[in-house]
Amino acid sequence: MSDTELILSFQEEGNIGAFEILVNRYKEKVFTSILFFVKDSYLAEDLFQDVFIKIIDTLRNKRYSEEGKFLPWALRIAHNLCVDYFRKIKRTPAIKTSDDKDIFEVLQLTEEGPDSKLVRGQSHERVRRMLDLLPEEQREIIILRHYANMSFKEIAQITNCSINTALGRMRYGLINLRKMMLEKQIAL
Repeated sequence: MSDTELILSFQEEGNIGAFEILVNRYKEKVFTSILFFVKDSYLAEDLFQDVFIKIIDTLRNKRYSEEGKFLPWALRIAHNLCVDYFRKIKRTPAIKTSDDKDIFEVLQLTEEGPDSKLVRGQSHERVRRMLDLLPEEQREIIILRHYANMSFKEIAQITNCSINTALGRMRYGLINLRKMMLEKQIAL
């Protein structure tokens, strides 16, 4: 079933199973994008739940009107909740995970040996540290593009900027990452 069909089934018939399919279809992308922004798995879980509570309320009240664009809409809600959270506490997110594990382990989908896990983990840690050194606008665009697989049009809508601005931030972010790699002689 398409996203639209699942949403209608949930709205019209109260089909909880349809909503569960929708959640399962996108939970990894939504959670991962939140986790990249807040860098704390417990906080990410709380915000993830808030995102889907807001989605449920909007769907039940039949205020959802972006047919065929459920994922960008859900990611926009997630992004806005993250921004609201940091505005509320007026601080920059700390660089940590709950159990000091590499954040990229969340993304691992296949089994691999301990040696390749170690190498992959070290590479991902280097990338994560370099991303954390970028200006917030550049880091945000790179995360949404590469980890949430969003188009620049969707990124522009979520970040309230033009497509050209999003493209420019991406370009400068990648240039800055390359400079860091050259200056620090980092090999991935």
